[in-house]
Amino acid sequence: MLGCSINLAEDLTANTHNYLLKMRNAGFEGVFTSLQAPEQTPEQTLKGLRELTKWCNDLGLGLVGDISKEGLKLLGMDAEADSIQKLGLTGVRIDAGFNSEEIAKLSQVMPVALNASTISESDILDLRAEHANFDHLEAWHNYYPRPNTGLDRNWFIQKNTWLKKYGFKVMAFVPGDSNLRGPIFAGLPTLEEHRNKSTFYAALDLLELGVDLVYIGDNDLSAASLEQFVEYLDGEKLLFHLREPIAKLSEHTWHQRADLSRDVIRLEEGRKLNLFQKLGKLAPRKRGCITSDNERYLRYEGELEIIKTDLPADTRVDVIGQILERDMDLLELVKAGQTIEFK
Repeated sequence: MLGCSINLAEDLTANTHNYLLKMRNAGFEGVFTSLQAPEQTPEQTLKGLRELTKWCNDLGLGLVGDISKEGLKLLGMDAEADSIQKLGLTGVRIDAGFNSEEIAKLSQVMPVALNASTISESDILDLRAEHANFDHLEAWHNYYPRPNTGLDRNWFIQKNTWLKKYGFKVMAFVPGDSNLRGPIFAGLPTLEEHRNKSTFYAALDLLELGVDLVYIGDNDLSAASLEQFVEYLDGEKLLFHLREPIAKLSEHTWHQRADLSRDVIRLEEGRKLNLFQKLGKLAPRKRGCITSDNERYLRYEGELEIIKTDLPADTRVDVIGQILERDMDLLELVKAGQTIEFK
């Protein structure tokens, strides 16, 4: 499942609604928002939440709100389950202040996301003792606005393995790549290594790690990234953006061969179509280059490859194009039989 985020510290506008609409149409199913960000006033939060719950309900999107006891108090609310239900959320992420009894009662009436990073075995035992509905409990990681504070990959993997042992679904955030959220404007990833990566790559990386729910932490997504999500959700296609247009590549759908090579991605349709017959540019085969074997490679003529690691120039191999830097990390996620498209 994929989701996006809405910042209630900013006024909701027609652009906000259009963003939710395009994300829903792309295949995203959930929305996350915080009811306790320090930069938003209680009046602003409640006004925005009323509008947001209506939009999400109309669009068929789930809406999870980040709550704490102190934050609810500022909104003029108590922490009782029936009071929280009146917010119109389809689920809540519990922050500070709630004890096991309160969380257990809340889990009886709605989905509850616990803090994935801090939950302990004693917390789980306490929740069991309070008869929590574990079918309604999930484990959600934080996002980290300040550079260098995002989670370590190995620790993240170990924590998630432990959480899944207890049956929790795990959620994590990836940064957006348009209209980054303030006041730091440095992305909102869960993993620090994703801070300056493409949104699409970071999302696929989390899914490869077994994360069940991936949400974009920032408030917007570029058209290029959205198109990659659309293609992926329509048959797990990987869309690579070209530095310069190459119509012969963009007009076809390609597939990585069933056998996976170490140094290159081999497009199985290349030799059959043999689209680049004229001897082309001799150049070092840098990572991300697209190459075509020429007639000097005899029966390999027409072989199309994407280079995964720097290779020397070869008179039998012509460099015909280059994928954009932002898509380089996707090279490591191409699987055997993977469908690939170029734009």
